[in-house]
Amino acid sequence: MPKRLVIIQGHPDASQKHFGHALAQAYAQGATGAGHQVTTLNVAELDIPLLHSPQEWKAPAPPGVVKAQTAIAAADLVVIFYPLWLGGMPALLKGFLEQILRPDFVSGPKEQGKSTRPLKGKQARIVITMGMPALLYRLFFCAHSLKSLKRNILQFVGIRPVRSTLIGLIEGMSDARRARWLETMKALGARAV
Repeated sequence: MPKRLVIIQGHPDASQKHFGHALAQAYAQGATGAGHQVTTLNVAELDIPLLHSPQEWKAPAPPGVVKAQTAIAAADLVVIFYPLWLGGMPALLKGFLEQILRPDFVSGPKEQGKSTRPLKGKQARIVITMGMPALLYRLFFCAHSLKSLKRNILQFVGIRPVRSTLIGLIEGMSDARRARWLETMKALGARAV
């Protein structure tokens, strides 16, 4: 059964393409080739301001934020790609998520006095690229950025299951290994998982 996917490209550098962009593109190609509908949000190309106060967070969302919220609300699967920067997600991606996950969007319109939670029941995949070995990040650093995004943000708003893929040592990666990762992303996209 075809699914609706939204791919969030969290790399903050829009001036050039990185391996994370190629991975997201391979995922999208696999998904569209299998008949799934794909919308891509490139955070670096969006006009979404950073929040500076709780009042801004509770105020009506700017048009760019509403457009991204609409794409996410329509999706069955949210796929987030980002490079590990200073042990976490890039600040631009964090700022994007802060804008998108405003209380009125996360809770949804109230029906019979209860919030509808429009993100509940959606699924997600997080793909993180990094310079260090992925196993080291998982074991020594306890994958803290991944855990924070998964548990404290996505699962908190009702998105589950949240699957993950960690890709380490990207700077020195051989062309053959890059090709294998691209094929893996294409296969995951085709299965929409």
